[in-house]
Amino acid sequence: MEGASARGVLSHLSLLEVQARSRGSRVPQQPSRVKELKAKIEALTSQRDQLKAELQLHKKLQKLRAPVDKQQEDGEDEEMDLDSESSELFHLMARHSELMDLLHAHNLIGGYDAITTNRGKGMCFSLATEYEGVYLDTYNLELNLKPNVRISRHNIPPFIPLNSLAEQSDLQSDVRPFLATVSQHLNAFAGRRQQLKLVKEQHKSVEVMESNLLCSILVLMFTVPKEKTALLCTLEYNDHARCLPTRVHLNCEDELLPDSPKWKKNCSLLMEVPVHRALTAIKKASDIV
Repeated sequence: MEGASARGVLSHLSLLEVQARSRGSRVPQQPSRVKELKAKIEALTSQRDQLKAELQLHKKLQKLRAPVDKQQEDGEDEEMDLDSESSELFHLMARHSELMDLLHAHNLIGGYDAITTNRGKGMCFSLATEYEGVYLDTYNLELNLKPNVRISRHNIPPFIPLNSLAEQSDLQSDVRPFLATVSQHLNAFAGRRQQLKLVKEQHKSVEVMESNLLCSILVLMFTVPKEKTALLCTLEYNDHARCLPTRVHLNCEDELLPDSPKWKKNCSLLMEVPVHRALTAIKKASDIV
């Protein structure tokens, strides 16, 4: 009996040992399971918070739209109650959207800003200039409105013929054509000046021999690689409302070179394309160094 009892105890101990080992082998798996459950809880919590936020936003929008929908259904033309928080927020949102649309249109058409001066007797206009999408200088022009419209003060360069442009326009009936013409001259000047700057930055082998404040004349010296000779190129901008030259003239010791088909083509390119871009194309064709 004692032997059978001992064997029973040993068998029970063996079973307990096997169960303990089995539990021990499963222990390392528990942390990963806990980690997985925590991640799932966090994801569900985040999803719950997002749904709550969306629900609150939906309720606010419904609250804002309710007065408008009611006005449309009842055919009422009365304004919304400005004392209520929701209606005030609605008007602010609508006004903000309207102003953003106006600002976008203003930037698209290259418009100018204007403010009243001299207690409403004058207007000051800001004329911005740009070239190839880069905003450059801004100029201010003040007009007196009473008793007659006339130029008062400005910081526009003196070589822009303001008085002549004013005489060509009917300032008393509409100042917009005058401002558009002035803006055109300013942008053309800014474009010519920016092209000169880009020539100096991008084409170190091209020497700028001469230019003036209006940037209406530009003299460049090229080096022709095959002939190993200097070529003098003069660009004249006689139309001050444009940033492209009206005439291109070449001077060279080799008198036949300027009349060659290749350089006639290059002269046409210089008259049709901004000078810094034209020089890039001419250089790629190995016509200059």
